[in-house]
Amino acid sequence: MIAVISAIALQAAPVESCPVELVVLGVAQDGGIPQINVQDDPAWDDESLRHRVVSLGVIDHEAGKRYLFEATPDFREQVRDLNERAGTSGAPDAIFITHAHIGHYTGLMFLGFESMNADSVPVYVPPMMAFFLTESGPWSQLVEYENIEVRELLSERVEMEDGGRYVGSSRLTGHSSDRISVRAFAVPHRREFAATVGYQIEGPAKSAVFIPDIDSWEEWGLSIEDVVQENDIIYVDATFFDDNELPGRDMSAIPHPRVSETMDLFQDYPDEIRQRIRFIHYNHTNPIRYEDSEETREVLERGYRIAREGETICL
Repeated sequence: MIAVISAIALQAAPVESCPVELVVLGVAQDGGIPQINVQDDPAWDDESLRHRVVSLGVIDHEAGKRYLFEATPDFREQVRDLNERAGTSGAPDAIFITHAHIGHYTGLMFLGFESMNADSVPVYVPPMMAFFLTESGPWSQLVEYENIEVRELLSERVEMEDGGRYVGSSRLTGHSSDRISVRAFAVPHRREFAATVGYQIEGPAKSAVFIPDIDSWEEWGLSIEDVVQENDIIYVDATFFDDNELPGRDMSAIPHPRVSETMDLFQDYPDEIRQRIRFIHYNHTNPIRYEDSEETREVLERGYRIAREGETICL
């Protein structure tokens, strides 16, 4: 069951209609849309063209629990939207972070003493990031004041270096029933302060995969084709549409699989497979940000989907 709703007026879902629900809370690259110092972006004057930084929420309606994927600079608004959809309040019951780039973890600051002063929110992070948060200010204050409880996703099979092995899992014990399972896997991406992971989120009926940032499909130790065929919904990196997006810059030096590249990769697959792919984490320069652009029409006509704020999927 897939429904598209307003990101501004998220109403609580009836438990009987969808006990476990995924909600798209943000779709933009780390800097959001519009980005700072892009003075001529039409989104400054037209709020309908704005997009929040990439984030997903998962709600276990029966247990009354909410889980947030990424702690973005738009954390306040996204937690509000998640709580409105869940019909509850307070901090998320757990937060899962993919990596230590500004759009994916800096929203943790709102859990701190100067803002929410949260109580021991579990924060699941990839290898190396637990050390980064615990030993580096100002994040270490969140740990010292017990606003967050950092939980590192440890390897259960092999080390991270191969870039694509399974690196950890959580049944959310103590927070939910067995209706939700979250598994992390390594992906190749810049790792200044921590490794990077993607997540598989499995509900009672469907599974979703979340890969907002990856350098390339070729470098990954897993097969994106297998991942798409083995899961129901796949949110994938759509930072750039193609190599013509940044005039005057060598885009080969900016690794991300292009939307056009990913579409070509799956073009010979059945419609049912292509429709599982939803492009997310798009840069302010990516024309798929506009619902009426030629590139958006191309994506939809070729059988793919573009993630938009407010989209909900019953897991």
